[in-house]
Amino acid sequence: MLLKMCFIFGQGKEHQKRIIVDVGHGGKDSGAIGVNGIQEKDVVLAIGKEMIRLNKSIFGDEYDIYLTRYDDSFFTLSERINLAKSLRGDIFISLHCNSFYSVARGMEIFTFYSESKKFDYNTRTSISLGDEILRESTLNINIENRGMKFANFQVLREMIKFCPAILIEVGFLNNPVEAAYFSEPSGIRTMALAILSGISNYLKKEL
Repeated sequence: MLLKMCFIFGQGKEHQKRIIVDVGHGGKDSGAIGVNGIQEKDVVLAIGKEMIRLNKSIFGDEYDIYLTRYDDSFFTLSERINLAKSLRGDIFISLHCNSFYSVARGMEIFTFYSESKKFDYNTRTSISLGDEILRESTLNINIENRGMKFANFQVLREMIKFCPAILIEVGFLNNPVEAAYFSEPSGIRTMALAILSGISNYLKKEL
C-alpha cells in the first residue's frame, strides 16, 4: 500500500534522477517539539512537499522526487527503508530536526561509516552530497554549519549499500530563533530550495 501511494504521488519519469526523501516521524511520533509548539514531523513534511513544488516551479521538473509519507501518517523505520529500497533511488535523504539546549543552533548532516569497510564509494559520494547541501544552506540562510558527521543510524546503514545516503538535521526546534524560522512558510521554502540546490550541485559534479 505504501509503495502504491508513492507511485501515485511521485512523478515517475524514468530518465530523471530519482530522489527519495525520507520524511521523519509522523502520526503518533511527533519527533522534537519546538519552544513555540511546532513539531518536527510537521516541519520535515512541509520541507519535503516544498521540495516537490520547487522541483516543478524552479527546476523544471528535473528530478523524480518521492517522499516516504505525504501526510501525517506513521510508518516504522523498516517500512520506510523497504519502500526506499523498492523505489531504487539515486539519492536517499532523511529529513529531521534537532533538539538540545536552547543556544544550540545550525544544520548538521550524517552519513554511515563502517570501520570494517573504510570509505566505500557511497560513503564518499554521501559526504560530497552533504557538503554541497551544507554549503548552499549556510551561504543562503543565516544558519550555522555544524558539518558532516558519521552515525550508525538504521536508515543510513541500510541505504548506503544502494546509493548515497544522508540524514539532515535542518536545525534546532528548541532554539527560539530557529523554531520561529521553521514556523514560517518562507523558512520552509528557503530550506527546501537550499537542499534542492545542493543536490543539483552534487549531481552536476558527478556527471
